[in-house]
Amino acid sequence: MKLIQSNLVRRLCSLIHSQSYRTIRFDGAKPRPQPERRRPSSSKIRNPTPFVSDVKQVNDPDEALSLFHEYTQMGFKHEYSSYSALIYKLARFGNFEIVETILNQVRERNVRCEEKLFIALIQHYAKANLMEKAIEIFDKIPSFNCERTRQSFNALLNVLVDGGRFSDARAVFDRSSKMGFRPNSISFNIMIKGWLEEGEWEEACKVFDEMLERKVEPSVVTYNSLIGYLSKKGELDRSLGLLEEMIKKGKHPNVVTYAMIMEGLCLLGKYSEAKKMMFDMDYRGCKPKLVNFGILMTDLGKRGKIEEARALVSEMKKRKFKPDVVSYNILINYLCKEGKAMEAYKILMEMQVEGCEPNAATYRMMVDGFCRVGDFEGGLKVLNAMLRTRHCPRLESFRCLVIGLVKCGKLEDACFVLREMRKKDMEFDCEGWEAVVVESCGGDVVSCSMVTELISAAWE
Repeated sequence: MKLIQSNLVRRLCSLIHSQSYRTIRFDGAKPRPQPERRRPSSSKIRNPTPFVSDVKQVNDPDEALSLFHEYTQMGFKHEYSSYSALIYKLARFGNFEIVETILNQVRERNVRCEEKLFIALIQHYAKANLMEKAIEIFDKIPSFNCERTRQSFNALLNVLVDGGRFSDARAVFDRSSKMGFRPNSISFNIMIKGWLEEGEWEEACKVFDEMLERKVEPSVVTYNSLIGYLSKKGELDRSLGLLEEMIKKGKHPNVVTYAMIMEGLCLLGKYSEAKKMMFDMDYRGCKPKLVNFGILMTDLGKRGKIEEARALVSEMKKRKFKPDVVSYNILINYLCKEGKAMEAYKILMEMQVEGCEPNAATYRMMVDGFCRVGDFEGGLKVLNAMLRTRHCPRLESFRCLVIGLVKCGKLEDACFVLREMRKKDMEFDCEGWEAVVVESCGGDVVSCSMVTELISAAWE
């Protein structure tokens, strides 16, 4: 029996591998017609920036480039606004090779550029994990007839720190004076964040001291970074000391400041003190917000005190706060983890009645919650609602749902789920299909004919 299943899985994986390179559609749908694009006309060219308005309506980078050339052939003279609109469009789609070609044209024609174009490029390069290109374009800004300021300097520092290139960020920061920049509070905040992410408290403190030496005023963000780090480490006395210090220096703590200290108190098992701090915020001139309630609800959920967490939602409403999707998701998450999927589903219904729309996380938790308790029909019902709102489950959720429906003998429903997966360009790997095969076959080799129907549904 195991040998038959193993051979079937290998054949199945071979089939999937061979099909994955096809370019035809398997969902039976015809290729989507592209929206008709307006062509440039001589009357439009009298408008100062017709290309910019037209290129914004284009969703394909190749079409955007083609439109650019069409305007050129019509005699339209492209200025900075045209070039920047095209570069934004190409960078958004990751067409960086063409971006560099366009940038070369811009430099050759001595088009005067604005710094915000290069800040956007730095961020797009970082998203594509092209950090060297981000550094390179920052260094080249002056060659584009553009003044380089602290804005692009801080933008580069930030993407380097967020991208795990802290040593590069330090190198850029250290040569700030050579580039003619005096780091401001934002620059120092980024470096403090970087050191704290490295777990280097002493180094972060050195940067803080350097701020003071250079007469750069620390901001609330500066203190929040330090307070947040200490709170997560459980060093509440030191974080509370920083809180008092910032108040003495005329910096008003915000909801984030208090939320981080409350989180630290909860981590130490001091829920009552955290709750008291939330109610004391008003006396300190800072009105609590949903994030503060969320800290308390999360702690209650972790400790299995769901009813108390639900009571906090009622308390929010009494205090004229409208619970948001995050508030409801906390309840749904912990109810599902405790195997109370139907109660979580009631919360889902309640939030919709209250006018709060579920997000992708809400639906995913509900699908997984129903699967966890073996209610695959309930999971399918939530999946249908999720698809109607154009959200999509995780691949693991699809897999669990398909296997569960097969176990329940709901082959037609399992095929429906597989077809929906295909529409979302999602496919099982060999391990996923092996699980489906084993559940479909069970101890009866004849029933493996079910697999054929499942495969057909996945690829039709």
